[in-house]
Formats: sequence, C-alpha cells, structure tokens
Amino acid sequence: MTGESRSRCAGDQGFATVWGVMVTTALGAVFAVVLTMGQVVVTRHRAGGAADLAALAAADRALRGQVDACAAAGRVASAQGALVVRCAVDGEIADVTVGVGFGPYAPEVRARAGPPSAVP
Repeated sequence: MTGESRSRCAGDQGFATVWGVMVTTALGAVFAVVLTMGQVVVTRHRAGGAADLAALAAADRALRGQVDACAAAGRVASAQGALVVRCAVDGEIADVTVGVGFGPYAPEVRARAGPPSAVP
C-alpha cells in the first residue's frame, strides 16, 4: 500500500464498531420498553380478572351481609395475587375495587356483580 491509501483508511478505523455499539444499545432499549409495556398490559388484565372474580364472590355472599361478602372477595382476590382496595354491598349488588402491583405501576380495577335488573 502506498502512503496515500494508508492515510485515507486510517481515519475510518473503528467507525463500524461505534455504529454497531450504538445500534445494539438502541435495539436493547427498544426491546426493554416493549417488554415493560407488555408486563403493564398483563398486570392490568390480571387486575381486571381478579376484580371480576372478587365481585362475583361478594355477590354470591351478598345476602349474608357485607362483612361476609367482602371477606369472600378478599379471599378470592388474594388467591389471584391481588388486594381488595374497596368493597361495598348494596342489596344483592357487590361493588369491588381490586389493586395489583407491578413495580411502580399499581392498577386498580372496579367490578360490579349481582342479579340482572328487571326488564321494564
């Protein structure tokens, strides 16, 4: 190689490595964000399912009183890995709010259950 061709290539050494590291870092960051968003969606759905099941359990025991109904809702929610935040029973209608934690994200989902209202 001549001195001229060596000096032209000397400034490009390591350039592909820098770009490779930058692209790998960017792809890793995007992958981490996508995984986190997926976990957030799964946590939200888990909270919704736990709220529905807890409300059904509370509605099943609604005629035995609010204490018994909310205790049943708490047992069902804890079996789902959730916590009952609020529980109210009005007649045969149970209104339950359940929370599930995932790091700093802690969704709370409200569900109501009971017999259908009469059609006029």
